[in-house]
Amino acid sequence: EVQLVESGGGLVQPGGSLRLSCAASGFIFSNYEMRWVRQAPGKGLEWVSAINRVGGGTSYANAVKGRFTVSRDNAQNTLYLQLNDLKTEDTAKYYCTTGTSPSYWPRGQGTQVTVSS
Repeated sequence: EVQLVESGGGLVQPGGSLRLSCAASGFIFSNYEMRWVRQAPGKGLEWVSAINRVGGGTSYANAVKGRFTVSRDNAQNTLYLQLNDLKTEDTAKYYCTTGTSPSYWPRGQGTQVTVSS
């Protein structure tokens, strides 16, 4: 059974940083491209970032490019997202997923990031 467990979210002031983690189990993690998506209140899922199977190729949504960094540790079956220079518009629940648009399924329960002064 695929399990994805996100953690690391919290309340942070604008300009602050967080590091999100996603612990994966139940599948061969290194065989899958991984993605982060987010969902703000009242909005749909928004793709944030992707990383290829070995971590050498990454991509980002324009809204986060230059501020967020995705990485992975295949030995630890863990995906990361470093969030820097956070803005109020980054407030959302963040999910890791092996899935693609539009469903981005399966994904975990998510971790809440709230950016507020």
